[in-house]
Order: sequence, then C-alpha cells, then structure tokens
Amino acid sequence: MARRSGSWRHTLGWWAGLAGVTGLLALTGSALRGTDGLQTAANVAQLAGVILVVPTLLVPLWLWWRRSTVRPAVTSAHVDHAKDVLAGLIEHQWNTEARMRSVDDPSPIPVRWRLTRTSGVMDHPANLTPGLRRLSVHSDDIVAAARTFRRLRRRRLVILGDPGTGKTTLAIQLIRELLATRGAHPGEPVPVLMSVADWDTRNHPRLHQWLAVRLEHDYPALRAADLPAEMPAALATRGHVLPVLDGLDELSPPARQAVIVALNQSLADTDQLIVTSRTAEFSRAVEGAGDVLTSAMVIEPRALTPKTAAAYLERCLPPRPAAGWEEVLAVLRATPAGHDAGRVLATIAGTALGLWLLRVVYIDDRADPAPLTEPGRFPDTARLKGHLLDRLIPALIATRTPGADPADPFLPHRRHDPHQARRWLTYLARTMAHPLNGTPTRDFAWWDLARRTRAFTAVSRLAIAGAVTVVVASVVAAGLVVVYDPLFEITIVIAITVGLVGGLAVGLLSGSWPLEEPGFANLRLHGRRSLLARRLAGAVSAGIAAGIVVGGGVGIIVGIRAGLDFGFEAALPAGGVFGLLAALVVGAAAVVVFVLVAGFMGWVETPAAADRARAPMSSWQADRALNLVRIDAVVLGVGITFGGMGAAAGLRDGPVTALVAGLVLGLVPAFSLGLVGGLVGGNHHAWPAYAAATCRLAWSGRLPRALMPFLDDAHRLGLLRAVGPFYQFRHADLQDHLAAGPPG
Repeated sequence: MARRSGSWRHTLGWWAGLAGVTGLLALTGSALRGTDGLQTAANVAQLAGVILVVPTLLVPLWLWWRRSTVRPAVTSAHVDHAKDVLAGLIEHQWNTEARMRSVDDPSPIPVRWRLTRTSGVMDHPANLTPGLRRLSVHSDDIVAAARTFRRLRRRRLVILGDPGTGKTTLAIQLIRELLATRGAHPGEPVPVLMSVADWDTRNHPRLHQWLAVRLEHDYPALRAADLPAEMPAALATRGHVLPVLDGLDELSPPARQAVIVALNQSLADTDQLIVTSRTAEFSRAVEGAGDVLTSAMVIEPRALTPKTAAAYLERCLPPRPAAGWEEVLAVLRATPAGHDAGRVLATIAGTALGLWLLRVVYIDDRADPAPLTEPGRFPDTARLKGHLLDRLIPALIATRTPGADPADPFLPHRRHDPHQARRWLTYLARTMAHPLNGTPTRDFAWWDLARRTRAFTAVSRLAIAGAVTVVVASVVAAGLVVVYDPLFEITIVIAITVGLVGGLAVGLLSGSWPLEEPGFANLRLHGRRSLLARRLAGAVSAGIAAGIVVGGGVGIIVGIRAGLDFGFEAALPAGGVFGLLAALVVGAAAVVVFVLVAGFMGWVETPAAADRARAPMSSWQADRALNLVRIDAVVLGVGITFGGMGAAAGLRDGPVTALVAGLVLGLVPAFSLGLVGGLVGGNHHAWPAYAAATCRLAWSGRLPRALMPFLDDAHRLGLLRAVGPFYQFRHADLQDHLAAGPPG
C-alpha cells in the first residue's frame, strides 16, 4: 500500500511539472500578440526561465540536506560507542568529584558494611544470591566490594544508613571501580548516579523513561550528530545503564512509596540497580508500598570503633603531630573506659561525617585539639557536632586559599569572608528547606531560583518590560529623525507605540521564564567545522525559498512604484530594473538571515561527542551563551533584512541614498525588533529569569550578585557537592544545621 501511494504521488508530480511547463510556454506564446509582442515575449521568457531554474537549484539542495540531516538507526556499534562515551564522561566526572571530596586522601574512611538487621526491608532469602547471606563490604577495600557486587545473581543493592555514614560516598566508590575495571567485563552496563528526588513517577511511570530523559539532559554528548537521535532512550531501555539512585529519603512519603512500586514494575530479570537511603525512611517506604525491592541485597554500616577512628586520624596527621593530639588519640583508644568527653568524641568519630569534620576543623586548619577532650566542654554529641559544623566554613576558607592557576578545579577563584559566606549559604539552605511545593529538597537547581525564592515577580516583569520599552522607543525615535525628520509629535507617538508593543510582548511572555529548564550551547569550532557546514547548507535551501518569496514581493512593490514615477512609456523597463535590483538585494538578505539564524543556531545547539557531563556551572554558562547568541543572531538577521529593504527602497534616488537608507533601516529594527525577538524567541530562558532574581536578592543582601561563581567556589572549597547539574550541600546535616541556625 505504501508503494502504491508513493507511485501515485510520483506520477502526480510528473503531471504537475508538465502542466507547469506547458502553462509557461503558453504564456510566452500569448505574449507575442499585440504591440511590442516580441520584446514582451522575451521578458516573459526570461521570467519563465527564472521560475524553471529556481526549482532545479532548490531540489538538489533540499535532497542533499535531507541526506545530511537524517540520523542513522541504532546499531550495536552505536551502542558500544555511546557506552564508551558515557563511561568516559562519568569516570572523569566522579574522579574529579572524589578529589574535591578528598575521598582518597590519604585513603577512604574505613566503614564496614553488612547485611541489614532491620526487619522487613529485604526480600526473602530464596530470592537473594545463594552464598552471600553474610555479605560484608569495606569502604577502604572497594576492589573487593565491586567484586562482591558482580557476584550477585541480580545486581541490585540498597545502601542504608543514618545521616553522615557515607552512603553516597560508597556509591561513588563503586561507580569509579566498576568503570575502572569495565574493560575486563565487556557488555556490562554503565553506572550512572542520579538524584532520585528529580523522578516524578506521575510523568514517568517507568524507570527507563525517566532515565532516558535524564541521560539526554545531563549528558549532551549522547545527542551528538554522529549518533542516532534516540540514543539515550536506547541505552536506558536496553539495559545498558546501571542506575545509581541517590537520596530516596529526600522524597515525600507518598513519593518514596511510588518509587518503590515503580522500580519493581520497571525492573526486568537482568536489570541492575543501586539505591541509597536513610534507614528509617526506607523502612517506612517499603511498609507503605507493601513490598520490598525485589532481589535487592540491603546493607547498613557498622559504627566505626574508637580504635579504628584513632588509627584513621593518626594517618591524616603529620609524622610529628602538634601538641594535644597524643591525648586525643589516647582518649579514643581508651574509650569506653575513658571519661565522658571521650565517649562524646568517640560517638562523633564513629561516623564518616564526624571523622571528616574532625579532620577538616582540627587537622587541616591546624587548630588546638585540646577542647575535644576538655571535661564539660561538650556535654553531648549534639553540642560537639554543632561546634564542628560552625567551624567548618571558616576552616575550609582558611585552608583552601585561591591558587595561582585559575584553571585549577580544586581551588577557589577568590577569597571569601567566612561570615558573609555563611550568611549566603544559610539563606540558600533555608530556601531549599521551604520550597514552593512544601517538600524540602537537597538539590539546588540554579534555574529554579526565581520560582523557588519568588524573586521573579510581576514587579520584575514590569521592570524588564519598561527597560525594553525605553530602549526600543529611543532607537525608533532616533531612526525616524534620521530617515525623514517628521514632526516631533509624530516621532514621539510612533516611537512610544512601537516601544510599548515590544515591552508588552516581553512582559507578557516572560512569565514562563522561571518554569523553563536550561538549554545547551556549544560555540567551540574545533572538530565541528563539517557540522557547521552541514547546518548552514541545510538552511540555505529554506533561505533561498524565503528569499524568493520576500525578495519577489519587495521587488514587485518597488518595481510598480518606480514604474509609476517614471511614466507610462518608461514604466516597464524602469520598473523591471529597480524591481529586479530590489528583489536581488532583499532576497539575498533573507537568505543570509535564514542561514545565520536557522543554520547557526542549529549548530550551536548541537552537542559534540567530546562534550562533558553537565555540571551546575557549565549548565549555567551554556544557557547564558545560548540566550546571548540567540539575541545576537536575531538582531543581526533583522538588521540585514531591513537594511536590504531600505537599500532597495532608496535605489531609485541613487547609491548614496540607498546606502544611508539601508544603514538606518537596518540598525533601527535590529536594536528594537531584534532585541524583542531574541528575548521572546526560542524555548530556553532560564538565564534571564535567574539574572533578574539574583539582582533582586543581591539588592536585599540575601545572596551575592555573582551567585554561580560563588557556588562554584563553595563547591571547590568542599562545602557543596555536584550531582549532575544540581548542587547539594556536602552533607545533609550541614544544610539542616544552617537552616535551623540564626540567619547570620
């Protein structure tokens, strides 16, 4: 049936073409009759020749563009290549993050993990891996941990624990080891850590649907031009991705239960999975869902013994430690036989978070450790933990000074005042604790700042609309005065009218800006020249078609007006000459506009295979670049189009007039209509909303004006961590401590 339909359309196309040629020949023949029939017929024949030649040029261009833009179908070679690309991106991403978190300096904290003793959270023994019912994992022996994970009949693991026990760190260690040894295990899926708090099971009932969306958004390299368009979905649905879902406990209770149900409904026999969660929240989630995660081994940490904690701290100290450390280590080794201060210290040092805080505040900052063992100084663990969290920000700022190399990813770019940094981070923590939907979150998305803080209000939109109105009205008024110097009153009325229309358009359409996610932009030319050529060539065919339509219309108008001005006898030659020139000028301008706006913007938004995973800072920079490039492209395109029209209109008055008219009529719309079109066009306007929100929040002193550079430095300092395009506080306890404390 499809073949018949295609044959029918092919035959109809031939008949239509034959009818068109016949009609043009008949029109040429009829022009031979009457006065000056031969000259008229010659003019008509030239017109017919143009009409016949244009499709001849357009069809090959269109066919070439179709062949160059058709994406290939997914093959096993594409899958292997995409997996290698994804594995490289994730390995670089988490190796960098591990260095920022000092995971391997001097070695991972030696947390021991064993099968959970919490009843009702793990599947029946018959559904688990035989021989591993006494499973034990050590964080400081991640090679053995990865080997144990690979022995699971169904590689599904749930990592439980209280806050600060190292759940996410263990997941990151497993990801790095699985990636480092994947060469010896061909065909294994690529582990990808994602924040499960971003999964809305109502929009994506199946796990693989959500995975495909996150892969496409967080790893732009999977959308490179040499890969099939559906590559992220193919990796997710065909089991080539091992999802590592972090932070199940951050969801609301109904959402946690929905995730448990959705996971069991989504996982096939060979699907692999790793999940992290706090113990109490996971226990309530499986109870509410009425089921556990099928065939998943569930592990929990054992508290670090005081002797193990003392041994780790001793490894972090220099060979000749400062005075006071011998007493601290002795107290830890003697606990629980020691005094009360030793028991409080041992409790804090019994978690990965506590050990890290002790190291940063007292070892890295070279502070006197005497208060740690002073009787009565910290009567309970809450006091000591609060003391360490209070000292954390000053200690990290003091010990990680800005480096000489601004490209060093492990040192901040600038030195910050500790009190000011705490005030800004406190506001951020409180904002995350009380978002608009009523559910606290651990993920900070920069594009969500305007909506979450309600800093992008009607007043902000009115201010933006007013600024656009003033700019557009001023440019239009200046252009009107230069072009034909009308009465002052008319100039003001026209300028204000155009400015109000542009400002109103921006003001109305900017309401959706806080709801839009960031876009992608890649302005690197290296290795992407052929792609740029294909995108520009693909836009040429559409540009020529638009040039014919726009140029032809303007040419007819200019030709008629020129013919009327030159009188009846000279109407045809004068109108033909000026009309043809106008059509050529405006048509060429339209072609350039389409090539610039459509072709160039298509190239800018196309990722490359070498593009790294999206991080918060790179995501912000990409969306900012996309918005600025879009505005520039529209401004340039509008300027060229209207400049060509102005030049065409001034041709009959001489080349000087044409040049002046082209410049004026090009610049005025470029900086008015182009600005408006660049702001309201496209699908991604997260950066303008963010910029407006940060201006307002900085004016009130809540956040810095350069928020993202500050957060980037906080990440480099170790106060924040990055999970994909989201920022999180280094530990949930730090966020909760800041949110509950004074504003600073």
